[in-house]
Amino acid sequence: MMENMAMPDDPAWRLLADRQQISDCLAQLARGEDRRDAGLISACFWPDATTDYGIFAGDFAAYLAWVVPGSDAIAVTQHILGQSHVVIEGDRARVETQVSAYHRIDAGDGARDVWLGGRYLDAMERRTGDWRITRRMMVYDWFRDDGPAVDWSQGLMGMAFSAPHFTGRARGDISTAFFADHD
Repeated sequence: MMENMAMPDDPAWRLLADRQQISDCLAQLARGEDRRDAGLISACFWPDATTDYGIFAGDFAAYLAWVVPGSDAIAVTQHILGQSHVVIEGDRARVETQVSAYHRIDAGDGARDVWLGGRYLDAMERRTGDWRITRRMMVYDWFRDDGPAVDWSQGLMGMAFSAPHFTGRARGDISTAFFADHD
């Protein structure tokens, strides 16, 4: 049975390892953006990377300054990643990833819940063994405004929350402490 297992020097194993590292990078980036965590985000882009979100375009430093700390008008975001189409050519990859993103936005008339859907088009490179983004473009496929946001201060379905950490993640997310706890 062992003769059919891929080993680290096997091209099939290398392809699977590359795909997993690319997937991990994209998931970490979504986590970093939802928490406005500069360290998580920075670990996913090469310093010379560029971005184009249609509503913002620039080099990585400008992007990081735009997304962290983020707008106070956007209290919560959640990026849900779908399937990725990955084409790897040596130390370069092209990746298209489906995304649905929730945003709680207050444009001055109260909080609203909005959703958008689209695709990230990422050019990625492996440098010193790590896969990171060199160029990202966001392509939008749909947008939905769900109207006024529910008031979480009252709890869920008429039942009060026992602590404030049950909602939100942009600032002070409870999962940060959860993963930092090594007991």
